[in-house]
Amino acid sequence: MQRGGIIKTYSLMSFFFQTIGWLGTALVVLGYFLVSSNRMKGTSITYQLMNLFGALFLGIDMARHHALSGLTLQIIWGVIALFSLLHHREK
Repeated sequence: MQRGGIIKTYSLMSFFFQTIGWLGTALVVLGYFLVSSNRMKGTSITYQLMNLFGALFLGIDMARHHALSGLTLQIIWGVIALFSLLHHREK
């Protein structure tokens, strides 16, 4: 009985982290598609927020899997998005 509870908890946590990772992937890819198809400007706040949250969500999933190279990429990606948002705010 105890073991079933542990497996259910693990499955729920696994599902949560996989969902976060897929949401991050969707945000980054959708943002890239919208900019590439001229439906959104690369300098827009929406695009930068998509990149920031996409990087955050993917970074969470990569940290869970100890994928350090991917995590590093997401940190850099997020910092660039944050820098762009702060620069946009100053204008």
